[in-house]
Amino acid sequence: MRLVDYLDKGASLGPDAPCLTTDGETLSYADVQELSYRIAAGLAAAGVRPGGKVAILSANDPIAFSCVFGISRAGAVWCPINPRNEAAENRELLDQFDCEVLIYQAAFAPLVDRIRVAVPKVHTFVCLDADPNSGQAPHLIGRSVGWDAFCGGVSQPAPDLTGPDELALIVGTGGTTGRPKGVMLSNGNLETMTALTLMGYPFGERPVYLALAPLTHAAGVLCFPVLASGGEIVIMRTPDVHAFLELIPRHRVTHTFLPPTLIYMVLAAEELDSTDLSSLRCFWYGAAPMSVARLEEALQRIGPVMAQLFGQTEAPMMISILPPADHFDADGNIARARLSSAGRPSPLVTTAIMAPDGSLLPHGERGEIVVRGSLVMQGYYRNPEATADASRHGWHHTGDIGYLDEDNYLYIVDRAKDMIITGGFNVYSTEVEQALMAHPAVRDCAVIGRPDDKWGERVVAVVQQQAETEIDPDELIAFVKARIGSVKAPKEVLVWPDLPRSKVGKVLKSDIKAQLALDLSASS
Repeated sequence: MRLVDYLDKGASLGPDAPCLTTDGETLSYADVQELSYRIAAGLAAAGVRPGGKVAILSANDPIAFSCVFGISRAGAVWCPINPRNEAAENRELLDQFDCEVLIYQAAFAPLVDRIRVAVPKVHTFVCLDADPNSGQAPHLIGRSVGWDAFCGGVSQPAPDLTGPDELALIVGTGGTTGRPKGVMLSNGNLETMTALTLMGYPFGERPVYLALAPLTHAAGVLCFPVLASGGEIVIMRTPDVHAFLELIPRHRVTHTFLPPTLIYMVLAAEELDSTDLSSLRCFWYGAAPMSVARLEEALQRIGPVMAQLFGQTEAPMMISILPPADHFDADGNIARARLSSAGRPSPLVTTAIMAPDGSLLPHGERGEIVVRGSLVMQGYYRNPEATADASRHGWHHTGDIGYLDEDNYLYIVDRAKDMIITGGFNVYSTEVEQALMAHPAVRDCAVIGRPDDKWGERVVAVVQQQAETEIDPDELIAFVKARIGSVKAPKEVLVWPDLPRSKVGKVLKSDIKAQLALDLSASS
């Protein structure tokens, strides 16, 4: 299935049913279908052929998301561009992915104006919500066209019979560890992801999915199984936890996704306990490790609907799954020991633990998590060296260290690059972070290793405290020692008002290390 086929499947279940809702206004399935035909015709008129690359630069927006289906209907390749990226990174992604057309919101016109002269491969710039010739958007000059001029046609292109190996989208990995790479995901990759979502989590007729997180990331691809079920997607333009809680009862939301950082904000919201959450069936969390203490709180206060997913851009979303029922034992009590797992490997993915020499390790032993199957990307766009490195020994290498227990639950103990070696012992930062997050005064945290003359590296914790609380570093160190021992406990605790985060809410340990290095340099 192509991406547009999920829309058409939903429309076959009722074209007049609500499809995309934002700010109280709704587009039906028929509306989005008609719009997708017009967008496809506009792309064809602009010279985009099957396989051409089309980028979208927009915050969460129903028309921008409709463009995904127009791109697919034209047989082109969707390239999501995150508006929170720096201009230089977006310029590099557009050039690296050979994008021909950039569709963007007028709010990002200044950014587009800064980069357009440096992306000669982009021959057409399309503004979603302003006419570049009207004077409303003075930055939009040169090769920009307005929305009505771009998709004013109504011609319907012939059905595209692209196969499962045809590219559906190229996603940038981000440039935090060097030049960004373009992950190539095929129709088949996303069909596998969608199938795993539908078979692994509770779905019923016409789900209602609330999208607060960026549609350029996990929140976007989770829309496809909802559309295939004829469901409604309620799109939030900007992240607002209070509005999120208000929209759940208003729209009788059944499914949603948030990264742990935003779930912590939901748990801190005063109105949570008085909000009617009875419609929820599946509250996905993922993209970063979640505190076991906060997860247990969520199960008690949000309900028995929490659902973990583990994947990465190269194997999207569904390497392993922990559906709501698996958060509980057979007697109905919370399965506390299981909450720190990432669930069991999903049915269509082969998962193993690999030693550095390429041998596979038995249950209980720690090594790199490797996977095989139709979920795994086609490779990195025009980067055969990186593709070969990621697929050594015939497996896709995730870069995560973990183990499988005797019940085949997968436990992720760290990113390989984040492991700390102190006094000859391996310390996994996620284990220390879990212990820190069990303290009631800790809202969020990150654990890193810093050079140390005695230990080689010392364990350092940077913490963000809960509102109206005070953290005593020595007391917090003692708290962690009592749980995981002195070797793994932080030697130093720093309290920061907030932690640096990526576009999707992940704590950026590289930024923390850089800041601490600057502080050390300034003090010496």
